[in-house]
Amino acid sequence: MKRPIRSTTNDRLRVPRVLQRLGVTALAVTLLAGAVTPASGAPSKAVVGQDRPQLRNAMQAAVDSGIGGMQLRVHDERGDWVGSAGVSRLGKAAKPPTNGRFRAGSVTKTFVATVVLQLVAEGKVKLDAPAADHLPEFGLDRRISVRMLLQHTSGVFNYTGEYYPDGTVVPGIPWSGKEWVDNRFRSYRPEDLVRFALSRPGRFTPGTDWSYSNTNYTLAMLLIEKVTGSSYADELQRRIVRPLGMSGTVAPGTWPKIPGPHAHAYYRYEDGGQQKTVDITRQNPSWVPGAGDMISTTRDLHTFISALMSGRLLPYPLLTEMRTPHPTSGYGLGLFVLDLGPSCGGTILNHNGSVQGYATLMYSTPDGRRTLTASLTYTVDDATAPALQEAYQKAIQTLTTEVFCDGQPGSPDGAGPAPSARRSTADPYTLRVGSL
Repeated sequence: MKRPIRSTTNDRLRVPRVLQRLGVTALAVTLLAGAVTPASGAPSKAVVGQDRPQLRNAMQAAVDSGIGGMQLRVHDERGDWVGSAGVSRLGKAAKPPTNGRFRAGSVTKTFVATVVLQLVAEGKVKLDAPAADHLPEFGLDRRISVRMLLQHTSGVFNYTGEYYPDGTVVPGIPWSGKEWVDNRFRSYRPEDLVRFALSRPGRFTPGTDWSYSNTNYTLAMLLIEKVTGSSYADELQRRIVRPLGMSGTVAPGTWPKIPGPHAHAYYRYEDGGQQKTVDITRQNPSWVPGAGDMISTTRDLHTFISALMSGRLLPYPLLTEMRTPHPTSGYGLGLFVLDLGPSCGGTILNHNGSVQGYATLMYSTPDGRRTLTASLTYTVDDATAPALQEAYQKAIQTLTTEVFCDGQPGSPDGAGPAPSARRSTADPYTLRVGSL
């Protein structure tokens, strides 16, 4: 018999300590006005006088193509540039705050991989040892190593569903449609999500292939908790967030709100022959723990990826492991490795994310000196999904070309696609409803 997932909508919400300290009080930040808005507040000296029309135009083009709102941060030799376009809420004129919080989706995975690799550096975890050594309660195949969890080569079933190249879909937990909207405050236990996944056949023999699976990173999160004796949210705070001064980043547990200024996300679906649009900004993120539940800001993501790439968070041998790509997917340990071609500066590192109504971009050069971080908000709607997907991919291509290729297409012959189009066929960066 398949073990059911235990969940409840009546559980007491598990609120991380950092949110208790915040008092879940919204910050007094004024939303900016204008079609495309430059940095708010008192800008740094590097920001003053910057005019980046290509970036502003790329954001506005995404909004004109169906993206609801966008906030963007670019850091390069010219300093920091931030801007926003679109609206923060449907039917309102205010633009997205340029350093507002948002649901970061699978960018969470890079943070989790970093903490696991820190434990490796401390001698508490062995990268190529069986993950079952730390998580014996799940009966994991002992061929599955810690490295395989971080690189998505374990073959473990993805509890949010498996998608095959021939179009076959093996469903997982509900994360779309009216069913998800009506139950978006439901609480999941990470252990039950793992057991649900392990009750399904694996996708392949461990270590023989690559397939993106949220289960891998929920297991990695549980490994962190088992080894440290602390919650993964507290370990993120202790090891990364507080040392780097990242005041807008938290793993919220079951807490459904986004604290402080933020843009809203929506879901449109048909019910009884009528179209309904629901604000889904408030939702319980426990359905994707350690794999896509974080809240962050573009500033914090810049701070994090820059510190990671410059060697401030990991010793260089482990950073090298993290940035060594799988031969078919280009995925390292919690990061994608993208080759832009010799005419465009070579390699960049990234992880993007998508969780209902929110999409996140995080890109960096290997030295961390040039970064692009962004959040896009949108209305989830099956009817407009193809056009929205096209707008999303075009935004990525335009922005990465402008930031990392100085406006020149990133390919050896100078005319090819930007990094968003240079992935394997197992591409987790389509703008889907679930966390990616």
